[in-house]
Amino acid sequence: MKNKIFDVTALGELLIDFTENGESSQGNPMMEANPGGAPCNVLAMLEKLGKKTAFIGKVGADMFGDQLKKAVEEVGIDTRNLIMDKKHHTTLAFVHTYPDGDRDFSFYRDPGADMMLTKEEVQKELIQSSRIFHFGTLSSTHEGVREATRHAIELAKEAGCIITFDPNLRPPLWNSLEDARREIEYGMTKCDVLKISDNEVEFLFDTTDYDKGAALIREKYNIPLVLITMGKDGSRAYYKDMRVEVAPFLQENTIETTGAGDTFCASSLNYVLEHGLEDLTEENLKELLTFANAAASLITTRKGALRVMPSKEEVLDFIASRK
Repeated sequence: MKNKIFDVTALGELLIDFTENGESSQGNPMMEANPGGAPCNVLAMLEKLGKKTAFIGKVGADMFGDQLKKAVEEVGIDTRNLIMDKKHHTTLAFVHTYPDGDRDFSFYRDPGADMMLTKEEVQKELIQSSRIFHFGTLSSTHEGVREATRHAIELAKEAGCIITFDPNLRPPLWNSLEDARREIEYGMTKCDVLKISDNEVEFLFDTTDYDKGAALIREKYNIPLVLITMGKDGSRAYYKDMRVEVAPFLQENTIETTGAGDTFCASSLNYVLEHGLEDLTEENLKELLTFANAAASLITTRKGALRVMPSKEEVLDFIASRK
């Protein structure tokens, strides 16, 4: 791929995740302002794996926007198409963590800067110089940013990029769940790799039979590689006539699951970058899922995600220690 300077360019939300971090002396919950947003979490892990990445999005020209720009640049992500919005504040998410590590989100985003990206602000040359273009649905919740996202996808198609999609459903951010369903379906018509979670399969097809969900996805959308994450039950890959399942790496010292899906997604994209999408074997798929499961497991033992992604060596050592 000539002139492909970047391995992966992602478009989407960049925000602050306020996560609970103990109590004050007065008994009030203390919140830690972690850099967040699925696309940059994915890029941060790819950077850790030695890949070159870039981000397209918008934050407020405020203290949180400055913090995010600095954090993203610190981990090596190119920010030439990160826009600082003087009119709208950076989006904030407050994350409540349950004892089992699961989460609940409250968003402050009406509007948030990430929603205000326009198609004119998307740098065509950046997408053209990328091997993979990655997106989710949080950049399709509202009309303007939806137009920008669809424009970027079309540019990526024209440029011959591999297109990868993680729906990353967050029900509170949608005017209606029908809108969410429509945008997920749109994304599935465009992608070459789909990373989808068990609850998203349930949302789309009203089934907990994930093989059935995968069959419906592949029949309708003809996506070359479908990856389903099932939390504590591991993950599955569907490719050509193959179905491969790999058990999870369960942790006793899980703190929170923020970023686990993004770490899994990044690890999978890294494998596609290194092996392509043409002739994957059952062994390839097993290797992909094992590494991705292990990386996702490691991130659940750390607070936040973007700044604390594991290295390739850490993941491989962890896999070796569990054999």
